[in-house]
Amino acid sequence: MPTLQRTTPRSAKSRQRVDALLAAARSVFSELGFQRATTALIAERAGVSEATVFTYFPGKRELCVQVIKDWYDEITRDLEAALPRLPDIQSQLSYVVRAHLLTLLADGSGMCALVLGEGRTAGPGLSDVIAECQRRYVAPWMACLAQAHARGEIRQDMPLRLLRDLVYGAMEHVLWDSITDRKRPPIDDTAQQLCTLIWSALMPPLPADAHHTSLAALARFKDDVTEALRRLEQRDPPCP
Repeated sequence: MPTLQRTTPRSAKSRQRVDALLAAARSVFSELGFQRATTALIAERAGVSEATVFTYFPGKRELCVQVIKDWYDEITRDLEAALPRLPDIQSQLSYVVRAHLLTLLADGSGMCALVLGEGRTAGPGLSDVIAECQRRYVAPWMACLAQAHARGEIRQDMPLRLLRDLVYGAMEHVLWDSITDRKRPPIDDTAQQLCTLIWSALMPPLPADAHHTSLAALARFKDDVTEALRRLEQRDPPCP
């Protein structure tokens, strides 16, 4: 992982300057992507000279790395706080899916494009940072999956890593389509549809003989209803 800062801000004024730089950098990277963003524009938005950027960051890439790390820290903390409070794995799934779509399609659509698109091609340092941030981001959901798996609430014939990818892989396709088409899908409807689809895949598979058992039970029910109707007709014959 590359060094993020050349000079650590110590005074309150320096910290405010760095905060202003990071806020401006997030705005510029979100709007323009990594390649088109410039340190001159970031400095202008932050109200400082371009030389000030290099006082605290070795270059544009290191500044972008810090922006992405800070953003991931924010959205990861929200998951870490929220998921343990939810009562079961299905409600946790609903929260993860909706929060992910809301964060990346509404609140952070520009950051979503940066991370999924240009951020991944900006060099090995940035790619490594994104991968590490994503591992931490999905860790709370992995913990929920592991607990549900141990309790037998989700299918146990598949590795947890594959179940994790089932969730985030499905959402990533939605995000890519949104970026490509420049059109945001209805978040609540999309989240509900994804949850229904994913939950059906997470549920433990029925035993091999469950289908036959269900058919047999349905046949018995039909016979019982037929017999009850026959007895009712014998007791109260229809009027001529």
